[in-house]
Amino acid sequence: MFGVLSDVGNVRKTNEDSVGCFESSDFDVYAVADGMGGHNAGEVASQLAIKVIMEYIKKNNEGLDLKEVLSEGIKCANKEIYDMSSQNDELKGMGTTLTICLKKQNKMIVANVGDSSCFIINNNRELIKVTRDHSLVQQLLDNGSITEENARTHPNKNIITRALGTNELVEVDLFDVDLTSTIKCILCTDGLSNDVTYSEMYDIIIENDNQSSCKMLVDLSKSKGGRDNISVIVFEGECRDDRNRIRE
Repeated sequence: MFGVLSDVGNVRKTNEDSVGCFESSDFDVYAVADGMGGHNAGEVASQLAIKVIMEYIKKNNEGLDLKEVLSEGIKCANKEIYDMSSQNDELKGMGTTLTICLKKQNKMIVANVGDSSCFIINNNRELIKVTRDHSLVQQLLDNGSITEENARTHPNKNIITRALGTNELVEVDLFDVDLTSTIKCILCTDGLSNDVTYSEMYDIIIENDNQSSCKMLVDLSKSKGGRDNISVIVFEGECRDDRNRIRE
């Protein structure tokens, strides 16, 4: 059973984040998107991204490689957002981040464009970030210009270097996750990850059920300012009933 929550935060007037979750007997899909663009264009972009890719996966999941399904679905979403932006002046330049997990049995593929994140908690009780941000701050970290501590409060944290719908073609990062060693999976937009530390995230998720964890994480982020929209999904890794698994 997954938990999910999307909140406007304390400052923004509209919520430009979108979330999507779908569970079936054959596969599960979870996605978060953080839109950008003026005049509510970000909201349009993020909603369209979730809608298009969810529909694509539901129609094309049988007999295809999971990575191929995700890649093609994201390309379709990118094209629809780009075309809509090109044809409507009010939506010109809109785009969105997208981080999505396609889970089948104990195999999961994570696809990422932008700076929304996927984390896992493994059997060693470690919280690990699976995705890598496409952002200016990540580039500065990679070349050693700033430290992890500097990154958390960098004034240009909001500048992303890759997004869905801003160009005719999109490059997607794909990650394989073996769920046999995974207790929990977490998806979130940067409205959460910018304010909540890894240790805070871990403590909340490890001690609570999935929906309660989402609410507590959003509340914590808002207590620290809530300057951005905040979205989070928490779902199971290998074990469906995690309560006996993670407690001593």
